[in-house]
Amino acid sequence: MITTEDNNTAMTIVSVGCQLRYEVTTPATFLFNIAAARTPHQNLLNEAFCLTPDTPYEECDTGSEINRVFRLSVQPGDLYISYEANVELQPTVEDPPQIQEAQLPALPPEVLSYVNPSRYCESDRLIRLANQEFGELLPGYSRVTAICNWIYEHLQYQGGSSDAHTTACDVLVQRAGVCRDYAHLAIALCRALCIPARYVSGYAVDLNPPDFHGFFEAYLGNRWYLFDATRMAPVNGFVRIGSGRDAADVAFATIFGLAQMQEMSVWAKDATPEPTAGDPPPDAAISTA
Repeated sequence: MITTEDNNTAMTIVSVGCQLRYEVTTPATFLFNIAAARTPHQNLLNEAFCLTPDTPYEECDTGSEINRVFRLSVQPGDLYISYEANVELQPTVEDPPQIQEAQLPALPPEVLSYVNPSRYCESDRLIRLANQEFGELLPGYSRVTAICNWIYEHLQYQGGSSDAHTTACDVLVQRAGVCRDYAHLAIALCRALCIPARYVSGYAVDLNPPDFHGFFEAYLGNRWYLFDATRMAPVNGFVRIGSGRDAADVAFATIFGLAQMQEMSVWAKDATPEPTAGDPPPDAAISTA
């Protein structure tokens, strides 16, 4: 990842996009959550969303996290979707040892819901395990890192090992999953320790094979920090799409009607024009919220 640093920040431009094709067999309404998010640390330089056949659509801001969703209705037939964007990342980069856990009484009201269990992250069922494995560790960024390390060491990344019904506890039992499962288990373990955590969907530079990626954030100190227990791509190359309690809040496509995806391609490439020195250290704490 090519970056420049200025006052504790790194600047990168990432080119992201996807192409999708669906065979629609009944009248259907689609919600696509594939657009890069706009945040103070993630600036969209340009973007394009195209539909074939040409179809009216509405851009909606949904949920408490203001996730951008494209809503459209189509008739039976083939539907082609294309999204492209150039995104400038200017994250906050900090030294992990300086980052402590926020105390529950001091959490901002909008963060409190991310301590609770959710559909895929049954943190209330993992309190004993979380305290046995991580309860005696020094609270802070390093404890969340230890959770990620434990998941990486105890799970096998295996495509097709889970489905839309698989929860964090299911993954813990079967000891296998994909990126969303790794994130769900990490979120559940964090919440079991009263560390606010939320699911993030996005694009990832150097992800192999290329796909939409699921990772997570933990709220430490006074901000959200990015983590990824899969270790499949560098965190400083993540472009966020949306965030929520778990993957149910940020599915890249939600379909009301009958439609089958026939093709999908996803990409994220470093597009920084001028090579410069100054990549954040591999263990740096990165925030783009």
